[in-house]
Amino acid sequence: MNWNTSAFMPVGLALRDPATHKIVCTLGDAAQILIKDWPSDDGGEYVAAVKACVDAIGEQIAPEQFREALLRAADEAGIAALTVVHQ
Repeated sequence: MNWNTSAFMPVGLALRDPATHKIVCTLGDAAQILIKDWPSDDGGEYVAAVKACVDAIGEQIAPEQFREALLRAADEAGIAALTVVHQ
């Protein structure tokens, strides 16, 4: 799988420190945000999301399964997540 092409419905994330908004459209976007921008790397859902991202890149799970893991990790970290709809 090309991990820099859109593979799931985009997710908007409102990160707090520093206050930024990110839109996750690809597995590559997600990997970068999880590694560089995530506020805490010790939550169980965060660890599950990182593993799910690797698994989705390796085509072991569907990208939408990763998206669900990302949403759970965002909820755990107190990050507001919104579905982004392209028209």
